[in-house]
Amino acid sequence: MEIIDKIKRLKKPNAPWKKYYPGGRDSIKIPKESLYDYFDKKANENLDAPAYEYYGTTRTYREFLKEIDRVAKAYKAAGIRRGDVVTILMPNTPESIASFFALNKIGAISNMVHPLSGEQEIKYYINSTNSVVLLSIDMCYDKIKNILGDTDIYKVILVSVKESMPFYLRWGYQLTKGRKINKPKNNIEYVYWEDFVKNSNNYSGKYAVHTKAEDIAVILHSGGTTGKPKGIAIKNQSFTCVIEQARIVMPDIGVGDATLSILPIFHGFGLQICIYKPLCFGEKAIIRPTFDAKTFDKLLKQTKPTTILGVPTLFEALTNSKDKKLDLSYLKWLIVGGDSLKPVLEEKINKFLKDHGAKIVVTEGYGMSECLGPCMFSYGDNNKQGCMGIPLSGNYVKIVTPGTHDEVPAGEDGEVCITGPTVMAGYIDNDEDNNTILQKHPDGYIWLHSGDIGYMDKDGVFFYRQRLKRMIISSGYNVYPSQIEEVIETHPAVLNCSVIGIPHPYKMQVAKAFIVLKEGYSASPMLKNEIKELCKKNLAVYSVPKEFEFRKSLPKTLLGKIDVNKLNDGEEEE
Repeated sequence: MEIIDKIKRLKKPNAPWKKYYPGGRDSIKIPKESLYDYFDKKANENLDAPAYEYYGTTRTYREFLKEIDRVAKAYKAAGIRRGDVVTILMPNTPESIASFFALNKIGAISNMVHPLSGEQEIKYYINSTNSVVLLSIDMCYDKIKNILGDTDIYKVILVSVKESMPFYLRWGYQLTKGRKINKPKNNIEYVYWEDFVKNSNNYSGKYAVHTKAEDIAVILHSGGTTGKPKGIAIKNQSFTCVIEQARIVMPDIGVGDATLSILPIFHGFGLQICIYKPLCFGEKAIIRPTFDAKTFDKLLKQTKPTTILGVPTLFEALTNSKDKKLDLSYLKWLIVGGDSLKPVLEEKINKFLKDHGAKIVVTEGYGMSECLGPCMFSYGDNNKQGCMGIPLSGNYVKIVTPGTHDEVPAGEDGEVCITGPTVMAGYIDNDEDNNTILQKHPDGYIWLHSGDIGYMDKDGVFFYRQRLKRMIISSGYNVYPSQIEEVIETHPAVLNCSVIGIPHPYKMQVAKAFIVLKEGYSASPMLKNEIKELCKKNLAVYSVPKEFEFRKSLPKTLLGKIDVNKLNDGEEEE
């Protein structure tokens, strides 16, 4: 589905935030090439600069381009044709990233799947996309073998995280974790990465395919706005346009800089901003397959990235560092995405940055997989506390009354709607949800209805409330769990909190708060009463939680967000 009908004939939507753009530029030139061709052009400008570092192994852009070529030939030798779908069931490694670029170079489509997904989820993601080849981390073999016969996969390529490690680390990994992983022998169905890449020597035909900007490049997966699994079809231009947008926002980033690339490639934010962006900017991508909160500060000392991107919990872990000598003066950007940043945590992060020599404050972005990660960004004069920022150049955002196309006045809550060149082509084989989320408005544009509640202030800066489906209706009043959570988390004993709606005989729903306390505090009737009084003082009477439950921890999704669905389902604490 096209995002804009007859774009040149349509009047641009209202953009009161335009004053914040450098030179008032509210549009970008949409690149016409594929994501690989765009990257190839940029990489050739910096051939001798380091492209990535992986546990001490470094490759220049010249070496990385040769690596991609070899992997592209290997996929062609394995029978992959233009338009075929290859599932990538991998964390961040040089092999998964080279495959992402190589598959685009030969005109194939990458289907990005979380390696911690369950057997039936993996089978669904493979079958719903008609995948024919699977690139998988070797530790997923026990799940793959049980579902392979129920798919059309004819070849599984197994990769170990040790593949690109230096020699001494490879042996260390094998002696500790690697030897415990159950693996098959090479056969007609399974092949190991080293042998797979060697097969590139057997391919001598044409392998490069120049696809169009409008062609599908990647499939991501999301619960979307209805909670059901969906395949999100992302076009080439979504990738390249975000880079053009980012160049306007981040003119200070380029060769000599480095991005810590630990957000996962199976997530739009991680794939686009942690991998594709730095590699198109001429930066060095510092690649790690896993995140260890306990050693985060040591990783920063070792690698000194100028840009760090992550979810709020990642930076919360950083603020717990006991290293008083940690120097962060080299930082240019610290960007939070993937989940909303509570004001209390924002202040905590900014204090930590200042105390450790950083000259910056945390920057927050807003986006969703349906528009490949970021579509709004807070920076410069529009970086207000708690805000989502302003739309990136070329994007337009408006707030509408939920269930309608009617725009609400500044300061009023409503559903966040987005249009622009990075919005998805649509969900795969799901017309019902496509018609719900992608709607043509009277202005002639196709708008993505995000399912998020937010508002725009008088200056054109946007603020997030919460998911529309999380809103609690109590006695006819709108109750926002995120607002209650912010109040409760100001209590000095509270580490974090999540609020849900529970049934009530005549109010329909009331709020219930799940609370995790900081170390050194314990639950008591007195503490519960303190928190309740704090709510009464700072919230409308109908927003004060009816129930408070203390827990040692809150359930998390695979991406590290608090899993509200499990709380709603009444799942007990483990």
